[in-house]
Amino acid sequence: MRNVLPYMLQPKSIAIIGASPDINKLNGRPLHFLRRDGYAGKLFPVNPKYSDIDGLTCYPDVASLPEVPDMAIIAVSQKLATNAVKALGEKGTPVAIIFSSGYSEIGDEGAAYERELLDAAKEHGIHICGPNNLGLINAFENVTATFSQYADQPPIAGPVAFASQSGAFGTGISALARSRGIGLGYFVNTGNQADITLVDVLMEIADDERISVLSAYIEGLRDGRELIQLAHKAMTVEKPLIITKVGRKAAGARAAASHTGSLAGQDIVFDGVLKQHGVIRARNEEHMLDLVSAFSCCPIPNGNGVAFITQSGGAGVLMADRAEELGLDVPTPSAQTQAKLKEVIPSFGSSANPIDVTGQFLADPKILSESIKISLQDPNIDSCIVWLQLMHGHADLLVDIFTDVKNSVNKPFIVCWIEAPEQALQKLRSAGICIIGATERSVDAIAGLAQYGEARKLCASQTSAPEHVEILDTTVPGVAVPTMTAANMLESMGIPLAPTLLAETPEEARTTAEQLGYPVAVKIESPDILHKTEAGGVRLGLTNADDVETVTQEILAAAKAYNPSASISGVVIQRMAKPATELVLGLRRDPIFGPVIMVGLGGIFVEILEDVAFAAAPVTPPQAEAMLSRLQGAAILDGARGKPHVNRKALVEMICNLSNFALAHTEIAELDLNPIFADNKGVVAVDWMMIEDAKN
Repeated sequence: MRNVLPYMLQPKSIAIIGASPDINKLNGRPLHFLRRDGYAGKLFPVNPKYSDIDGLTCYPDVASLPEVPDMAIIAVSQKLATNAVKALGEKGTPVAIIFSSGYSEIGDEGAAYERELLDAAKEHGIHICGPNNLGLINAFENVTATFSQYADQPPIAGPVAFASQSGAFGTGISALARSRGIGLGYFVNTGNQADITLVDVLMEIADDERISVLSAYIEGLRDGRELIQLAHKAMTVEKPLIITKVGRKAAGARAAASHTGSLAGQDIVFDGVLKQHGVIRARNEEHMLDLVSAFSCCPIPNGNGVAFITQSGGAGVLMADRAEELGLDVPTPSAQTQAKLKEVIPSFGSSANPIDVTGQFLADPKILSESIKISLQDPNIDSCIVWLQLMHGHADLLVDIFTDVKNSVNKPFIVCWIEAPEQALQKLRSAGICIIGATERSVDAIAGLAQYGEARKLCASQTSAPEHVEILDTTVPGVAVPTMTAANMLESMGIPLAPTLLAETPEEARTTAEQLGYPVAVKIESPDILHKTEAGGVRLGLTNADDVETVTQEILAAAKAYNPSASISGVVIQRMAKPATELVLGLRRDPIFGPVIMVGLGGIFVEILEDVAFAAAPVTPPQAEAMLSRLQGAAILDGARGKPHVNRKALVEMICNLSNFALAHTEIAELDLNPIFADNKGVVAVDWMMIEDAKN
């Protein structure tokens, strides 16, 4: 695939199958745009209806072309598209963009046509982008190979690459980017992704030195491991990857799946994997473009400390509130910094954070410029936001101030200017200054910069790309692994468990309990009874042999009554661990990302609040630590209500060992370690349920 993509993204020649002289028709627009924008390569219109289009020879069929084109645009109906693919493959064309629709986006019948199209492409040795897409733009080489309305105006090249699974929404985002002065070096729509995917495209574009920011709109993924590879590539070449993905909630996920025909994994898993690998997730198109603008203009901060410089106390408080919600620090400037600020700020201003410079800076511009420079010299302040509003009569002055600051500091700053005059916006953007027109949005953008800075530190130790792993068919129910078999497997991978033994009879249970030492728990052992408590199959806190024997008899009888056909192996006897902070650890085979690890706080935190964090295996120690920090109740790990703090090093080791277990045992589809007791001495799992893939 990587050998083919340069022919698509930087073609030296393009054939347009179904070309038309009518620029108002879908099949006439690509040729018009390519000629208008000065595409320097060769163009070969193909349509038996015409011998000439706009001075270019028009060929009756693909076989008549005088040479093999690097890339083809197929702009004919679905009925004709497959034959066009075959003809291009026979000619030797390496790649084709397929505008044609009527495929998997319309349902099962269309999906059958799409499989036929892909089979034809594979048989004839040609890769396809689409179908049901609107093409691509490479603004650097004037490859305007699209019918998108975005191309109605000549594209402006810039350092941002944007790929979208949606054509219409992608066009809207691109147009919005242009209105903000953001130049898109590449805009690529991948449509139904029968062959070439959005991830494939961005993997190739990431190597282009003209691009500094990668962005994408995603509706669904078939192979999340490819996205992880892209994230690693983006981090390696130090280019932020910003993704907007729909389907965060159930209704959205259903809509996305029906629209694209793609698998939609649980969003909480997607979100966790993105955070794990340093991908910045945008909520919507506005947030995405705010982030794109910030990354295009600003250096990456070294930390989370942010200062707010404003002429409005209310705006300062609003920004500080939002910063705290996002996990940013709003540090009080050092005594030295405040002393310097007081030398330039009027006495009725404030040198605290937020820093209120008052409207007096209009009379003395140095008040504002020096306040920004002084603040960014503070070692605890890593970035800042400057807030102002209107100021139409002082636009040129403000442009000069911010341009001077841009040339004087090496830390990021964002200008939040409410209702800024258009001329000032254009000048600031030309000067490479990030300007955002809404208060909270500016804080969200600075938080994205800080998040990426932290991610770069986190990923610095990971020198190789994560390995490919098998993704199991999770739609097939698995089978329970016997408790003791599971225990042996887990302990061999360094996962600490409470001492546990199997007893087949009440008499053996008595002996086993004496061997383990009291107090003990007794639990039914049956592959047909997974929810043991519901079956009356669990008793805790037993302190003598007589009770163990009696309780074992009762549990065996209760299990038989609960499920008369159940296969019962006996009971497991477990020495009870000292209660401590409860956590849960889990492993599951996600249909998109393969093996993923979950960690969360136990009790109501997991049952009601769903306070959990996910990451895809393999999980490194820094990534495991980051998972713990993302928990809403992370402070509990440091001790609460008289409980000892949790030994985080031991917990991190347990998470990583579970990750290693997931990679070593590809036959295990699901595993729950719940609860895990954790204190300052260590961690221990006191219950576990392991499910094996039924096909093993």
